[in-house]
Amino acid sequence: MLSRKFGKGFIWVLIFIGGCATSEKVLTLPSSLLIENALLYDGKGSLPVKGDIRIEAGLIVELGELTATSRDEVWNANGLALAPGFIDPHSHHEAKFNENSAPASALAQGITTVVAGLDGSTSMPIKALFRQFNENPAAINLAAFGPHNNYRNLVMGEDFRRIATTKEIIEMANLLDVDLKLGVLGLSTGVEYEPALYGNTNELIALAKVAAQAGGRYSSHIRSEDIRFYEALDEFLTVAREAKIPANISHIKLAMATLWGQGNKVLELLEKARAEGLDITADIYPYDGWQSTLQILLPKRDLDDRKAYEFALKSIALPGTIIMTAYEPEPTYVGKTLAEIADIEGISPVDMLMKMVKVTTKEQMREGIIGRNIGEEDIQNFMKWPFTSISSDGATDDRHPRGQGAFPRVLARYVREKGVLSLPEAIRKMTSLTAQSLGLSGRGSLEPGFAADLVLFSPETIVDHATFADPIQYSTGISAVWVAGELVWKDGKATANRPGKVLGRGH
Repeated sequence: MLSRKFGKGFIWVLIFIGGCATSEKVLTLPSSLLIENALLYDGKGSLPVKGDIRIEAGLIVELGELTATSRDEVWNANGLALAPGFIDPHSHHEAKFNENSAPASALAQGITTVVAGLDGSTSMPIKALFRQFNENPAAINLAAFGPHNNYRNLVMGEDFRRIATTKEIIEMANLLDVDLKLGVLGLSTGVEYEPALYGNTNELIALAKVAAQAGGRYSSHIRSEDIRFYEALDEFLTVAREAKIPANISHIKLAMATLWGQGNKVLELLEKARAEGLDITADIYPYDGWQSTLQILLPKRDLDDRKAYEFALKSIALPGTIIMTAYEPEPTYVGKTLAEIADIEGISPVDMLMKMVKVTTKEQMREGIIGRNIGEEDIQNFMKWPFTSISSDGATDDRHPRGQGAFPRVLARYVREKGVLSLPEAIRKMTSLTAQSLGLSGRGSLEPGFAADLVLFSPETIVDHATFADPIQYSTGISAVWVAGELVWKDGKATANRPGKVLGRGH
């Protein structure tokens, strides 16, 4: 509840014009915001304390038992939880900022900062992305990684199905260097996707070294999350080791039934790397399904190899677990599983998959899938690892529920219902840990001098509503969201404020 309290310092200013006897009374505007009666979660994993917080010029200036002054605009938190705004380290919400600068998909989750450029790609060059954002700011902040796939596309064009030459790697490095000067957080790769799929480890190391020299970080959608997972993990650790760079595994998962239950084995390898001195982290979204393209089921991209299709539908993802999120040749397929589509067409799932891949590839038509083949035990074990942040990997009004529900789902399902994480620890994984892993300073904690990006919510009622069957449903339980001290979300609606800004390394 918002109110204004004025004490003895309440001032009326008399303005005399041209010696006239008339005067105009002008009320001095409050210059600070006081949020009182809150349960404060500091973002560092500490137990909450009851208290108040004062904000001036977009920054936290005081915490504790505070008294309102004439300068304060007062917000009564009514005992709700107040935490640093949630930072999404792997997001695709920025793609629609220009048409929707205050997306309910993100704000209803309490997200105050999103990071773009993950999986090695952005929808436009970094310079254009930042310029567009600065010209039309969003309600939330934007940071980005330098996108490896973009650089490879620019340098190699259609001739990308091969190892890059030394000259081409230098050209990519120069493009990355330009973006590093613009403030990107480091280098992002998506080596399970074209065109990076055809690059080698030496290319990744060379570019990661450029990021490291600028004080940046490395975040990678590794080369395989299924049949070649351990080879891909070894490559990731090799890049971190050789480039001497802090490195993050994007949306860590074991997306293959024969790998289920090996999460602790993976964590042992990561702990061994940290003991070696490598700064290794990860992020995770709380769902058993990923979203990608049909061709991701064919690691070697041999579109004529029937055995590869058979293997994919037997060992990687069963036909009943593959849900179409886009299929331009036949839009009515969207929302149906591959098994259901095959039944409609009266052919086998293998034949149906081969047909769909070949049609969309030949005609260059849009398609997309969700594969629900991630084990719950591994999700929980990865989530509990002290160095794993929470992410969404989601987009605005996306066909995957993570775009609308990832952060509240963790707080509802994995904190309140299952007890996998304590509430203070979950908040740490959404705030200070994320800021540290990204190299963002002055964010992610309730501390004087830190950015007043805040979320006010009810731990008892916060919940996600988006499902795989009905994904465009916004989360509830978030009472208010502030960015730089400006109210951007209140009682289920966005305000008109657009205080978001581009965040660079160290900001």
